Amino acid sequence: MRLTAIGRTAVTATLVIAAAACGGRGESGGGQATTGAAQGQCQGQQTTGSTDTTLKLGGIYPLSGPASAYGDIPKGIKAYFDYVNAEKGGVAGRKVEFVVRDDGYQPPKAVEEARRLVEQEQVFALFQTLGTPSTTATWDYTNQRKVPQVFVATGASQWGTDTEHPWTIGWQPNYVSEARVYAQYLKTEKPDAKVAVLYQNDDFGEDLFGGFKRAIEGSKVTVVAEQSYEVTDPSVEPQMRNLAESGADVFLNITTPRFGSQALAADAKNTKWNPLHIVNNVAASVTVLKPVGFENVQGVVSSSYYKDPNDPRWADDAEMKLYKEKMAQYAPGADPNIPYLTFGWAVASSFHKAMEAAPCKTREGLMESVRNLRDVQVDMLLPGVTLQTSADDAFPIESMQLMEFKGERWELFGEVIDTRKEFGPLTN
Repeated sequence: MRLTAIGRTAVTATLVIAAAACGGRGESGGGQATTGAAQGQCQGQQTTGSTDTTLKLGGIYPLSGPASAYGDIPKGIKAYFDYVNAEKGGVAGRKVEFVVRDDGYQPPKAVEEARRLVEQEQVFALFQTLGTPSTTATWDYTNQRKVPQVFVATGASQWGTDTEHPWTIGWQPNYVSEARVYAQYLKTEKPDAKVAVLYQNDDFGEDLFGGFKRAIEGSKVTVVAEQSYEVTDPSVEPQMRNLAESGADVFLNITTPRFGSQALAADAKNTKWNPLHIVNNVAASVTVLKPVGFENVQGVVSSSYYKDPNDPRWADDAEMKLYKEKMAQYAPGADPNIPYLTFGWAVASSFHKAMEAAPCKTREGLMESVRNLRDVQVDMLLPGVTLQTSADDAFPIESMQLMEFKGERWELFGEVIDTRKEFGPLTN
């Protein structure tokens, strides 16, 4: 988060409590001061949803509706928490209960579920609200209530540039940085590229597309056609027909899974149009590509930042072996080769490390921890990708590696790109 001096002071005053006694701040609905060894330093900070032995978290996902493919993510999270509860004593000595709600990818429903989790379930934190529209709809509420909304499952750049919502923070690489990676790739490999773009008509699509347009400024890469779609649209085939008529030699596919599959299928079906196809990370799962037919998606390009369970290079990787063993044990009905499950495992592991490092096991302490991550290694992330935040940078992950689909899986190529170093800080 790029903060002005005034903004930084305000956020610090909100989140960081001096090591001496904290002035007690009450909250209706069950707030209490932390107890035990931390009493004193952490006195007065909020532990709603937490005891010395338990921790209740709430997640909001589209378990139904147009983005229901993301419903695998909480399965991976729950398997991780079940594993650490049973075999590692939980997180920070507390057994985690993960309560999941379905918003159907509908922002008004997300607000309803956020209120239910905070006011009725009395969760300690909202851990993962999925989707830019849903998270945007809920963050005023969570910040007014001073409830942590951590590691949200969306890469919108606003989670790291906004100064008015200090209780909300992202996790995955932001969409603008992802767009910068694709723009750099084209400027190097196809410097005269003519790009056709399909994007979801909301904050998610506009963020990535806007970042791409800014990143190609001053180059010979041009956008020659663009089409948007609504999440309520039954199909994107009409948009794809329009884009094909542009004669573009690159197609940038900015979609969520259902529409990603449709766009890939439409591209494959139109044999007269053969652009380089770039699909954004959030729709790059093999579960999106498989229905199209792997033979029809050869050469598609995307990017990633965590290990692909289908990639044989990780067959002997200790974390991948642990993940597959524990998924079989704690989520026996789930296919561990679905990358969204791996995503869930990785983000749960990230929360585990942040909570363990919190100076106080309180809501305030958690937020202090997630905003002060120092090259934290999470074993399910790609080598060279770590968690890094500071008072001036609220983007935990800003490194990615390009990948190309070959055969039946993605193959990484090139080096891990640290977008902080390559492109400079992302600001409002």
